[in-house]
Amino acid sequence: MSSTSIVKDVLEELTSVLMYNVPRAAREAQLLLMHHLGCDELWLITHQRSEVDELDKLFELAKRRAKNEPLEYLTNKVSFYSEEFFIAPGALIPRPETELLIDEVLANVADKEAVLTFVEVGVGSGIISIMLAKHFKNAKFIAVDISQDALNIAKKNIEKFSLEERIELRLGSLLDPVEESIDYLISNPPYIANDAKLEHNLSYEPQNALFGGDIGDEIIKKLLNEVLKLGINLFTCEIGYEQKGKITQYLQNTKISSLKFYKDLSGFDRGFTLKV
Repeated sequence: MSSTSIVKDVLEELTSVLMYNVPRAAREAQLLLMHHLGCDELWLITHQRSEVDELDKLFELAKRRAKNEPLEYLTNKVSFYSEEFFIAPGALIPRPETELLIDEVLANVADKEAVLTFVEVGVGSGIISIMLAKHFKNAKFIAVDISQDALNIAKKNIEKFSLEERIELRLGSLLDPVEESIDYLISNPPYIANDAKLEHNLSYEPQNALFGGDIGDEIIKKLLNEVLKLGINLFTCEIGYEQKGKITQYLQNTKISSLKFYKDLSGFDRGFTLKV
């Protein structure tokens, strides 16, 4: 292909590069070209004969995508709860099922105007704290992560939504950097066993955000211990689909008010809310 070409031909060539490894090759070809041109879909559709330059740069992205590098990292964009966020390799790519965690928290707090302190452990890209801050206008959020790279990404998203005064980022492990009283603890922690075999594309994502220990639920149990020790009233946490029984057993001899699990759209157990 020459150094420049028209949109229509570029889309066809991009699709041919992607089609053997990418299920939605034609759609992802559009998304890569939109990213490259800085345009929206309407422009792309109505400018099929417009010229595209810097093709080497564009097709390098396509080749990386064909090797299973996540599209979100290539475009630095990810959609979550109908909003667009910045994303980069230092943070886990948000999954649609994590939107259910947002729904669960919203269902557990009747007074959206309440003055509360939320703490999120494992803030990643910041999407959970940001979406909750948009719903709880008077709440303060403390967002913790062990990765400075993740905190840098979260900072960009927090600034995008002008929430710097309400979401405070802290570097550290679990609740170590938090001295304040906590009304609601939230986490989407690493919960995959260290020896689990993952899809190749997951190798591009931060491994400390995926693997939770030899069994997989070690970090969840550490957070449960903190909740019980500190008497945190509410704790909502995402889990692996096979961990409900282990968590229930772990809590069977403790004094708690309630433990409710919620499922994802496929019917798998996806998380729980603990009330102390």
